[in-house]
Amino acid sequence: MSKDKLVKIKTALISVSDKAGLDTVAHYLNKNKTRIISTGGTAKYIEKLGIEVDRVSDLTNFPEIMNGRVKTLNPLIYGGLLNRPLLDDEIQNELGITNIDLIIVNLYPFEKTVTKDNVNEENAIENIDIGGPSMIRASAKNFYSKTVVTDPDDYKSLINELKKNSHSISYPMRKELALKAFNLTSVYDANIQSYFQNSIDNNQLPENIILGLSKKNDLRYGENPHQKAGLYSLNHLDNESLVAANIFQGKALSYNNFLDANTAMRCSQEFEEPCCVIVKHVNPCGVALSKNIHEAYKKAFETDPESAFGGVIAVNRIVDKDFAKYLINNQFLEVIIAPSYDEEALEVLKEKENIRVISVENYKKNQIDFHIQAIDGGFLIQEDDNEILTANNLNVVTNKAPDEGQLKDLFLHGK
Repeated sequence: MSKDKLVKIKTALISVSDKAGLDTVAHYLNKNKTRIISTGGTAKYIEKLGIEVDRVSDLTNFPEIMNGRVKTLNPLIYGGLLNRPLLDDEIQNELGITNIDLIIVNLYPFEKTVTKDNVNEENAIENIDIGGPSMIRASAKNFYSKTVVTDPDDYKSLINELKKNSHSISYPMRKELALKAFNLTSVYDANIQSYFQNSIDNNQLPENIILGLSKKNDLRYGENPHQKAGLYSLNHLDNESLVAANIFQGKALSYNNFLDANTAMRCSQEFEEPCCVIVKHVNPCGVALSKNIHEAYKKAFETDPESAFGGVIAVNRIVDKDFAKYLINNQFLEVIIAPSYDEEALEVLKEKENIRVISVENYKKNQIDFHIQAIDGGFLIQEDDNEILTANNLNVVTNKAPDEGQLKDLFLHGK
């Protein structure tokens, strides 16, 4: 098939777990006389909209089995997804295979399931989708003649494309949607691999690591202006992490801002006591504990006032008006990160509109499975550092041992 050829949408197979926006796209397809094939809960949903649906089981002459776990895994369906115009017409007609032009599919919510409290292994495994990824991959592979849509956010652009091209889809859009489809299945598989890896305690690094990363947004640039950069999330940590921070004001966070903010925040999360950490160029230039964050900040600042200029500050307590006022009058800073701010503090910070003011819900240190460092030709990977250092861990190798006060200072517990 010629790459510049439009593909007319005559038949659509729809099978979705997330039904957001489905009514709009289903009504549009029906209005334009597109035959809709569906199954299970999706078919019932579309029928309630007053739209006629052909059931998969009617096409295959085979019922849904295994409590609905086997519905679309059938040669008559996959023949309709993988057939090539002209080349496969004879066998298609001989076997009575229905051609499918548009496939709208999304997957069982495995990721959301495994992040729920007290989810058991049986529930997690039951939410591993089999038919969905198989249909997506088959359709995406055959994008020369098929259109696969996996994201409800793409329904609007799909409808616009159909309107523009007399109910047809162009090659560039089919290819773009195919790429998005393969991205979805790769992330889906990565989340499953991560779940199994974390559930097996064999004290070994995995032979292969698949990172389930989703892009949140593009950054203005990377470490230097000529470098592209983006912000990606590990989806299971998304809601309570720096990636999903609440941003109250200030310019967009840069690549370097994120690095500094991460260093400062994770250091401050190590301590139960009120803590302040000041970071410059990814290195802490002041870390202190005290009876409150105001006093902790003063100690951290006094450690190296020169390096603190233009730094990133993290505190592990709510920021109030008095601390906010003292902070902005005392130094220039790029970012402040905290669990939360009271309303008066936010008003004070508005006086310096360029300061990035951000908060992270449930301010605690997330365990990161692996730390990855790029080197020439590959990567170094190590586990997260969860070791708690105490006096009992120390091996004194000098003739004179530290006294109690010195140990308190060493562990940042000096008063």
